[in-house]
Amino acid sequence: MPFAEGHPAGSRFPTTAWSMVVRAGHGSNLDSRESLARLCAAYWQPVYAFIQKKGFGPEEARDYTQGFFTRLIEKEYLRDIYRSKGKFRSFVLASVSHFLSNHFDSLRAQKRGGGRDLVPLDGGGADPRWDFEPAHTATPEALFEYQWALTVLERAIERLREDYAPAEFHRLKPFLLGETAHGDLAAAARRLNVSEGSLKVAVHRMRKRFRQTLRAEIAGTVADPREVDSEVRYLIEVLSRGGSGRQV
Repeated sequence: MPFAEGHPAGSRFPTTAWSMVVRAGHGSNLDSRESLARLCAAYWQPVYAFIQKKGFGPEEARDYTQGFFTRLIEKEYLRDIYRSKGKFRSFVLASVSHFLSNHFDSLRAQKRGGGRDLVPLDGGGADPRWDFEPAHTATPEALFEYQWALTVLERAIERLREDYAPAEFHRLKPFLLGETAHGDLAAAARRLNVSEGSLKVAVHRMRKRFRQTLRAEIAGTVADPREVDSEVRYLIEVLSRGGSGRQV
């Protein structure tokens, strides 16, 4: 069974996170809705994890996550945002923090006027059952960074998937991120009826292509291409910490 070369890494994903932001801030209503949908789909989980850790239950956190992305468009928060603003993840974290701060200011005003009680920011009344990993020992910022790193990783894998036939990707993917032990390579080659050398070459090519797609994904979230290497190292560090370390 020959292993295909595939297409150039990242060829099917020309739109970067920052270009989606600019499009959302300057496009028509239809353009804005389309960009918002893409932003929500791509970066929902980090924002949701952050908001839930701030003390909201799962359903309420989902509502506020949706409200956050919607508010970005409705309030034209994105109109003057450009790549020069820096890292996209930093922009999102600062924006959702601002969104929640405004929300709690509003709740305080309602409370002074006889409105409903405030939701605790420190998670004192939060549901201890989390919809994500790692668990509740991490800070909201650490959870955001961890989920962000996972999102970037998953998007890079999806970019890579486009370069392979489904069956071939399914055969090779277990070797991509260490899901399968190195010693299993010979057994996998026998099972697939290919030589061990051929499988090693295919795995090596996939890993190389994945590094390219990961860098391409990260390049779309930083203002300066020179920041890609440091961002790769940082996200790997975040994943190795499991989201429990302090924010850098």
